[in-house]
Amino acid sequence: MKATHTISTNTLLSTLWIVVMFSVLKADILSLFIPGTTEELAKAASSTGASIPQLMLFGAVMGTVGVAMIFLSRALEQRANRWANMVVSPLYILYIVGGGVSYPHYIFLATVEVCCLIVIFWNAWKWYRA
Repeated sequence: MKATHTISTNTLLSTLWIVVMFSVLKADILSLFIPGTTEELAKAASSTGASIPQLMLFGAVMGTVGVAMIFLSRALEQRANRWANMVVSPLYILYIVGGGVSYPHYIFLATVEVCCLIVIFWNAWKWYRA
């Protein structure tokens, strides 16, 4: 007898957001061990016209949005859940790619994150209530 198990879309989306957030956190932690990271942040701040606290606030907001999506993917009603995931996942891809650096650990983790976000978007896109 063949056993099949299907996972609900809410659970799938929430779990993928957990993977994304752990990967983002891991990339940030590993980046702290790279000499010159603070100087690179200062250069990024001056090139964008933002202060370091403003860049850090932006990172904090984006991190909070990702963490909120873990909960919202389970708690929201299907239609709102679908739209939230279809809006936030592409924004998160832009955030990851836009803040990217060329360190091997970051490229690997960003690839994992983007792949998960594409799966999130695709599943939200095709998620229709029967």
